[in-house]
Amino acid sequence: MNTASRAGHKWWALALLCASQFMVVLDVAIVNVALPSIQTGLDFSQGNLQWVLSAYTLVFGGFLLLGGRTADLYGRRRVFMIGMLVFTVASLLCGLAQSEGWLIGARAMQGLGAAIIAPAALSIVMTTFEEGAERNKALGVWGAIGGAGAAVGVLAGGILTSWLGWEWIFFVNVPVGAAVLLLSRSLLEESTADLGHRQLDVAGAVTITSGLSILVYAVVTAHDHGWASATTIGLLVVSALLHVAFIAIERRSSAPLVPFSILRLRTLTGANVVGFLMGGSIFAMFFFLSLYMQQVLGWSAMKTGVSYLAIALTTIPAAGVAQALVTRIGVRTVLAAGMTCNTIALLWFTQVSVGGSYVTDLLPGFLIGAVGLGFSFVPISIAALAGVREHEAGLASGLINTSQQIGGAVGIAILSTIATTRTSDLLTTGTALPFALTSGFRAAFAVAAVLALVGVVVTLVVIRRSDVDVAPAAEPALETA
Repeated sequence: MNTASRAGHKWWALALLCASQFMVVLDVAIVNVALPSIQTGLDFSQGNLQWVLSAYTLVFGGFLLLGGRTADLYGRRRVFMIGMLVFTVASLLCGLAQSEGWLIGARAMQGLGAAIIAPAALSIVMTTFEEGAERNKALGVWGAIGGAGAAVGVLAGGILTSWLGWEWIFFVNVPVGAAVLLLSRSLLEESTADLGHRQLDVAGAVTITSGLSILVYAVVTAHDHGWASATTIGLLVVSALLHVAFIAIERRSSAPLVPFSILRLRTLTGANVVGFLMGGSIFAMFFFLSLYMQQVLGWSAMKTGVSYLAIALTTIPAAGVAQALVTRIGVRTVLAAGMTCNTIALLWFTQVSVGGSYVTDLLPGFLIGAVGLGFSFVPISIAALAGVREHEAGLASGLINTSQQIGGAVGIAILSTIATTRTSDLLTTGTALPFALTSGFRAAFAVAAVLALVGVVVTLVVIRRSDVDVAPAAEPALETA
């Protein structure tokens, strides 16, 4: 294969990987506007309805680290294809669901597939493209897909639910997943980490996966049990103990799941902190905006979905601009600008009103937030992989995906409690429901803005310009223990 053909092959591989990433991100958001139809179609109880969302998030967030390390050990293309098969079959089962338990179980299976796909795909991007301008360009495309996925998910959810039925928000994944599987062997090159062993740290995998899963379960059910309840506190304590056990196991393991030497990379650690804060603020923005438009403004699923078109159409070119700026002014500056835009957008939404209009209450925030998404997803992907050697690609990819997903789950849970508490307090004083809901959403947006602002500070203080703006040439490989 000549140089031009090999270069073209890389970009076709990137297109395939981006299609998989788009599916994974899409399925976090696409369910939101379809929930009322799913509740009616399968006779869901109100209490169990949240698990259509939470089952996916719970398994996705809990298994990401294991998925990333498994890709390093047993072959990134092989593991990617296994994840895609699991995700595609699970999507078909979701669409065919005939009961609550069936759909919740299939969504959990979908989350497992996503947890395998996401870190494997990002690590393939890293090992396919050379660090520097080429990889930054590839991650620019990757960031555009990730940033637009959430907005397109809500848009697609509204259209598919209104035109074809809720089942099609899952069926749409099947032909795409099948095509990705068929093309993977010819477009993706196989690679494994050169660790000198093929041992999976079972004890570490069990403790961290259980710890993360219990953490997500605790925060998503805290609204039902109460944050101060024995159930919630007990679950959080168990999660903390499992994390402590994980640290102890890793320090003694000859083949650890997470070699703590990787955390010595200051920029990588900073990127994961910012990823956590970004997940908490951005996921919450989409979640509460969808509720505001449907519960307060009374919009249909279709209208709510179409309203996000402004974000989807703006995020993609914004990510392209971000990719170009990264090579000119640096990753840290672009990421700080993106998180600043996210902060401004969330502050804008703190003034939404009961009789609000799309043009005055929502559109300005949508446009600013779309720029923030594009300017955040691109540089954070670069920073999270800065200085990482090829044998740690899956691990680093798993870490940043975990940070974003756990941040999103924890952020939505905490901000939901803030919004619900504010709304309940106002209802007890006789405030009308639309006004009480709006006030609760405003409070959530304000706290989310604070999270995004902290992300700006962490970006400027922790992420080092030298780590992300200059490719490390002769840096020694990280230790694996």
